[in-house]
Amino acid sequence: MTALPALDPARTALVLVDLMDRIVALPLEPRKGSEVLEAAHGLAAAFRSAGAPVVLVRVERPGVAEQPPGSGLVPGLHAQGDWEIVKRTIGAFQGTGLDARLREHGVGTLVFGGIATNLGVESTARAAGDLGYDLVFVEDAMSALTGAEHEASVRLDFPRLGTVARAAEVRFAHG
Repeated sequence: MTALPALDPARTALVLVDLMDRIVALPLEPRKGSEVLEAAHGLAAAFRSAGAPVVLVRVERPGVAEQPPGSGLVPGLHAQGDWEIVKRTIGAFQGTGLDARLREHGVGTLVFGGIATNLGVESTARAAGDLGYDLVFVEDAMSALTGAEHEASVRLDFPRLGTVARAAEVRFAHG
């Protein structure tokens, strides 16, 4: 892992992917959904305090009359001023207006957490990279269905796309 420089809150957004009851409750590795949530809450509080956007992404299944139980964001995660993005694909950019909204706010760096590391998080991050965003991956704010899937993303893919860090390393430049 590379040392993470201080982030500019005026140009940085936190993107938390699929922190929904039905997904957080899955058997996950290398950490439980509750551990991912704890890290996500801490990151979100830091971003809100710095005045940086918090983007909460959740998935809805297309073409069904009703979403499965537990399809909303985990209660207590959303705070006033957060952006809720509803996706209908694995990644959060396709058809959601997320890129336009980020650009309207001058965001150039995205900090990622969520579930699953190798699916929603990685798909969203790959699209973001293609769109020219700088990427930060908070390893201890994500998990996957297996430890091997999480590790493949964190150790092989993410270092090629951006910076891998731990939640304790995420800090903002002041001034």
